Amino acid sequence: MSGIGVVLNPKSRRNLRDPGAANRLARRLGDHGVLRTAGSVEELYRIAEDFRRVDIDVLAISGGDGTGHVTLTGFLNVYGGHTMPHVALLRGGTMNTVANSVGIRHGKPEGLLGRLIHAYAQRAIAPLAGVDRHVMSVKPLAGAGPGDDKFGFLFGTGVVHGFLAEYYRDGEPSPLVAAQTLARGIGSALVGGETIRRMAEPFRGSVELDDGTRWPERDYLAVAAGTIADIGLNFKPFYRYGERPGTFQVLGIHASPVAFVKELPRIHKSRPMRSGKTYDAVTSRMVVRSADGRMRYMIDGDLHETRGDLAVSIGPRVRLVVVK
Repeated sequence: MSGIGVVLNPKSRRNLRDPGAANRLARRLGDHGVLRTAGSVEELYRIAEDFRRVDIDVLAISGGDGTGHVTLTGFLNVYGGHTMPHVALLRGGTMNTVANSVGIRHGKPEGLLGRLIHAYAQRAIAPLAGVDRHVMSVKPLAGAGPGDDKFGFLFGTGVVHGFLAEYYRDGEPSPLVAAQTLARGIGSALVGGETIRRMAEPFRGSVELDDGTRWPERDYLAVAAGTIADIGLNFKPFYRYGERPGTFQVLGIHASPVAFVKELPRIHKSRPMRSGKTYDAVTSRMVVRSADGRMRYMIDGDLHETRGDLAVSIGPRVRLVVVK
């Protein structure tokens, strides 16, 4: 059996508010494929094994960046070296940065699924349009085994983690709440308020790149990396992501919060920060070491915390379907 396999996270905030979403998607999908809900990681891995066994052509993910990150992690770990199906992001989450970055049109999941079904039916005449993007693999440097990789398009410590933690604590997440969180953080930075101290708690550590370059142990506002340009709210710090095949861009931002705020207009325009504000490199692998052993970080909008150093390396290439 080929076709479209849809994965939906019933525990996402939007789906909890809209319990009829799965039924609407199932009706729209009809006999063009199968829809499965993944309420746990264990269920997700079973779904991935089932989809691999029946040779699904397109994996359609209903949810935002966090759901995409968890789903891709499960599927890439199950598929291993086998060819992954094309991936269609149906949006439906509170954060859709990856979909925005690669040009996926706006719309509700069922509408995007309808367009995907139409394009899939016409694939013999016009192959499915899409773009290729690598994910990054993030895993503990020591003690990691097979299947311990987490995969995503964005990674960040420090203020990247802190901003999202602040965003999620502000009630129901939405683009408006994200913009309000950013505005409040900027205002707090300019007056030295409590919000920015909480949001911009520095990450103290060091970074080693694949060519032997070492960024020194110090306080960083953030160590952040991406295989897409955007990090959200139309800010594009990773404009060099495609500079060399099989690499990602990484920034070691060591500017003060106030100095960083002054760089935001440049970041919004995909321009480099001014001298003395950040280390900047394109690499295929880095090791991020924490001075106190605690590592709080973000992958595609999902917050994680662990002990020990992290290895971040270029991961598999994923074909993302972009239906017009």
